[in-house]
Amino acid sequence: MKTNLLIFLSLLLLGSCTMQPQYIETNGQLHTPYRILYQYTEPLDDEIHAELKRYYHSLNPFDSLSIISQVNRNKEVEVDTLFAEVFRKAREVSSRTDGMYDITCAPLINLWGFGFSKMDSVTPQMIDSIRSFVGYQKVRLEGRHIIKDDPRLLLNCSSMGDGCSCEVIARLLESKGIRNYMIDIGGEFATKGVNAKGQCWHLGIAKPVDDPMGVNQETEVIVQLCGRLGLATSGDYRNFYIKDGKKYAHTINPLTGYPAAQPVGSVTVIAPDCMYADAYATAFMAMGRDEARRIKEQLPDIEYMFIYMDEDGNYQTDCSAGFDRYLLK
Repeated sequence: MKTNLLIFLSLLLLGSCTMQPQYIETNGQLHTPYRILYQYTEPLDDEIHAELKRYYHSLNPFDSLSIISQVNRNKEVEVDTLFAEVFRKAREVSSRTDGMYDITCAPLINLWGFGFSKMDSVTPQMIDSIRSFVGYQKVRLEGRHIIKDDPRLLLNCSSMGDGCSCEVIARLLESKGIRNYMIDIGGEFATKGVNAKGQCWHLGIAKPVDDPMGVNQETEVIVQLCGRLGLATSGDYRNFYIKDGKKYAHTINPLTGYPAAQPVGSVTVIAPDCMYADAYATAFMAMGRDEARRIKEQLPDIEYMFIYMDEDGNYQTDCSAGFDRYLLK
């Protein structure tokens, strides 16, 4: 009897010492701020930071020791599994968007300069020269090696970088058995389950007011995400250039070599994977509403919302048919 009592008390003590899952918030900043909420028994700050470092080592084009930097310098290097996945997904999106998404257009971006600072010095001849070695069909993955048709070709996956970072962290959390989380990296999101109130995750989509300093917090709509989803937004309201009264987005049209000049403030894409959401948001921003509508017909798993300004200066939205179910009523 005494033995049974001791066992009972031991189990009771063990149970009282076991931490119950609670919602934990991890914040930080690398190239952009990040905020991660997840329901777990302990903070995962160190593991989250380690996963983000793994992403940087693979795909950060500004780190001379990263895999992508070595690929761009034509070094003999084997790519890791993350690089290979991102490359394959980027190529898939390029194919589905008829080349409007292209991770080889870095030389064109460099030509125009950050914020199009070199816009006045760019000539058609310079663009044509660079376009001769730009194109997603001019590079391929063979085994664990990148093969280029032209050594001048450069890769830059930054257009799906935040989405990729979200997915890397989402997989870490899921490997711990975490079923409820919200990951925000640079304004791109990966979500699963519910928030601390037991509700779907509520995310605001900013009104695309010209805001180079990034201080505007005015919300156009609020969406609710209830499953394993990714959300990404691309816009011209923080990075743009105005010349002769015409506004140019920070997005380059890889087919023409010129900055996209679509009358679009922003486009938000919801997809099962934040990498896809990030890539398609970039492509749709470059191609505009009509082409996006055509491409969407072949993509049943994604939904989009454009925010644009009409001729009277009023903001309007243009959504795919399925986007409405995500809007908070």
